[in-house]
Amino acid sequence: MPSNQYHTLKQTDETAEQQKPEEQKLVRGLQNRHIQLIALGGAIGTGLFLGIGPAAVLAGPSVILGYTLAGIIAFFIMRQLGEMVVQEPVSGSFSHFAYKYWGSFAGFASGWNYWVLYILVSMSELTAIGIYVHFWWPEIPLWSSSLFFFLTINALNLTSVKVYGEVEFWFSIVKVVAIIAMIVFGIYLLLSGSGGEKASIQNLWNDGGFFAKGWFSSDGKGGFEGLFAAITLIMFSFGGLELIGITAAEAENPEKTIPKATNQVIYRILIFYVGALVILFSLSPWKSITTDSSPFVMVFESLKGFQFDLFGKTIYFTSIIANVLNLIVLTAALSVYNSCVYSNSRMLFGLAEQGNAPAFLKKLNKNHVPIKAILVSSIFAAICIIVNKLIPEKALGILMSLVVSSLMINWLMISITHLKFRQRKREEQVKTKFPSFLYPLSNYICLVFLIGILAIMWITGMKVSVELIPGWILLLYICYLLVKRKKKQQA
Repeated sequence: MPSNQYHTLKQTDETAEQQKPEEQKLVRGLQNRHIQLIALGGAIGTGLFLGIGPAAVLAGPSVILGYTLAGIIAFFIMRQLGEMVVQEPVSGSFSHFAYKYWGSFAGFASGWNYWVLYILVSMSELTAIGIYVHFWWPEIPLWSSSLFFFLTINALNLTSVKVYGEVEFWFSIVKVVAIIAMIVFGIYLLLSGSGGEKASIQNLWNDGGFFAKGWFSSDGKGGFEGLFAAITLIMFSFGGLELIGITAAEAENPEKTIPKATNQVIYRILIFYVGALVILFSLSPWKSITTDSSPFVMVFESLKGFQFDLFGKTIYFTSIIANVLNLIVLTAALSVYNSCVYSNSRMLFGLAEQGNAPAFLKKLNKNHVPIKAILVSSIFAAICIIVNKLIPEKALGILMSLVVSSLMINWLMISITHLKFRQRKREEQVKTKFPSFLYPLSNYICLVFLIGILAIMWITGMKVSVELIPGWILLLYICYLLVKRKKKQQA
């Protein structure tokens, strides 16, 4: 886009925003504490608590390395998105930037792909919620517990953005305190010997080696295929980190809160993922982990017969701990679904403002919440309840596979859009407020890594998911042409 056209577009955007009646604007109701905990909560969800099971079965202890590598890539992308968001804290987030700095189709595709992605994530979280409820009441159908929490979370989001922020704040507090307590307690079990005969840091390499399913396994069999296969599931764990970009339009002071929250991502990953995994694999041999339950709950449940001394008293380790842990992972799933409802409605609102979604989605209620965008998103997320009714045993695996494909498109577009954003700013001789880390090297590292993930998916049994991507992009383009033609007819 030529420089003069860019300035015209920017001025038009700013003028349109200023001329909006107050009742048509989102309000900046998210305080600093909300933003910090929303970003923190985005790193702790079903991917950590439930997704680790299948990944651990595929890779063994080397899944720890997988989470580390994926976390670094997620941090790079967060810094790229953070730079754009701090410079222009608007609704629509990266869809807005793709639309403005890449092109109208890029904005259309980015926004709708993100919306579909988090409809799928919503389905995954609702499914996980049902699985956690099964831990206590296996007689309750998966779909019924999903339906109950579906109605509850959507009702909360229809009130105000402050209610969403407050609910997410306390959800995140529970998760953070729980993870820290879990790590500290796990360390105590290891150092005191109270974790049982099998609890030892040597579990990280004794049972087939650290790369138990890799080239460096102790039996010399196999390759890195275990870690490669697991990496696609691992990427699902970090799929909520970009939520911080969605909150910018409703953050009270985005220039301060967004950079602070973004920079803390890497520390959260190291503490909450890598730290927790080291403890998990040390407490029990990795081969005891299964794909159909939370490894955290399972490991601590297996310790219920042990006892230990604390301040001169004998403490009996009962299943109470496992029940508490299950409550925590249920909270994590509810937290992520809560954020899905929020982010999807704001993305639809942003798309409507661009003219890339029906205008009625811009409708706000008296509390400045995009009520119709929430309701439309909820209708599509409710498909999960039908899926859980028909194929409850396969639902989570299918949904997670579809999510990874959409997530790859989303992150690829963020990284490419950021390159175009920086190029434009360089041409305009504008120094950004929050420069990304290692630009442009980090962009190219991310692009190569993400393309590599798609190649791994093709090789390791997720070929259909990769094959669907061109068809999905083609469908988005056809929809874009239809919307474009409708705009011309209305002009």
